[in-house]
Amino acid sequence: MIKGLQLEMRQSYAFVARNFNLVKRYWGWEVVWLAYSIANSLSVTFIGAGAAEITGETQIDTNFLITYLLIGTLVWRFLASIFNNISEMIAWERWEGTIEYTFMAPVRRFNQMIGQTIFAIVYSLVFTVLIGVVVAAFFDLSFADADFVAATVILLVGSLSFVGIGVVASILPLLYPERGAQMTNIVQAFFLLVSGIYYPVSVLPGWLQTLAKISPATYVLEGMRAALLPATATADPLSYVWPLLIMGVVMLPLGIYLFQRAERYTKRTGKLKRNG
Repeated sequence: MIKGLQLEMRQSYAFVARNFNLVKRYWGWEVVWLAYSIANSLSVTFIGAGAAEITGETQIDTNFLITYLLIGTLVWRFLASIFNNISEMIAWERWEGTIEYTFMAPVRRFNQMIGQTIFAIVYSLVFTVLIGVVVAAFFDLSFADADFVAATVILLVGSLSFVGIGVVASILPLLYPERGAQMTNIVQAFFLLVSGIYYPVSVLPGWLQTLAKISPATYVLEGMRAALLPATATADPLSYVWPLLIMGVVMLPLGIYLFQRAERYTKRTGKLKRNG
């Protein structure tokens, strides 16, 4: 039993190691993406810095607005990075020409998902921390009253839900080789719109506010802001953990189940190898 467990762990680790090797191979693209993400995050936070000049209102708390936008930007970068790393795993396999080898290998799909998940979370966390350190250096922000423990718990628990959503979205490139990768961007755009990344959910039309309640990103953002901006919190930050746990418990098994069904279908219909 112990040997069997060790084999399972080695199989999952193999996918973690392979993905980090791919990052090293394409390090130039990683630098480009990091530079773009930093510039984009700074552009958003500078909106907060310039709010008083834009509106002509001198009473605006620009430090609060900068912090509000920075939290939204960094949390979205983290969740979107997880989503992309999971949902694009099929596209990467096709790009590398390894999709048949991977899917025909005597490796349980669950082990591949575990390895992909570990890589996605670690990679996204490192990527987001780098962006946060650089962006925060441009502003004089204070987090003296922030609860970083609660914020970390909320972020990690919320990432599980996005892993499940990413697994479901990865079915699209599997089923639709020609346009599936582009279709995952629509899914990501939906969460960007309804989750209150740069604005409160309350400013959305009523029907979009209803959709916001099914987005795990909504609860991650509200929980993170409650933990890092406690003076404005209307609820205990840890109260947001429970809906995220429920979403994660539902989405992870559902995503793996649907992916396995889609995999069997593509093998049966010959879509596995197609590149478009």
